[in-house]
Amino acid sequence: MSDLTDLYQEVILDHNRRPRNWGPLTDATRVAKGHNPLCGDRLTLYVKVEGGTLTGISFEGSGCAISKASASLMTDAVKGQSLTDALSLFDRVHDMLTTPIAEPVNTDEVGKMAVLSGVREFPARVKCASLAWHTLKSAILDTHQTAKTE
Repeated sequence: MSDLTDLYQEVILDHNRRPRNWGPLTDATRVAKGHNPLCGDRLTLYVKVEGGTLTGISFEGSGCAISKASASLMTDAVKGQSLTDALSLFDRVHDMLTTPIAEPVNTDEVGKMAVLSGVREFPARVKCASLAWHTLKSAILDTHQTAKTE
């Protein structure tokens, strides 16, 4: 295994063991739920929106290490961003995760979310990594529907 792959795995394990922004956000202005029916991951995302900016975000739920780590990394990445910038990051991360492994991806466009790029080697796990992101999009668009990875 390469040193970079080892680093990516360590970051994912760390965010799984010690998720950032874990737990309910009492002053959330939006709450969105996500569910990955394929493996049973469930997520509740709490978002506080003020003046078009994500001023607060947290999550709770149950799922695999990739799902929890992705949610933890995501909440760190979008906190303080405008809704437009957060949706743009959603698009870039989604493109990175769903690009076939044989095709190159520009991980510079996703910043720290590049640690999730290795998930592409395991197509069944892409939905685990993308659940939090689909739930974020649902919260931003305020759809009031459970986000799914199907």
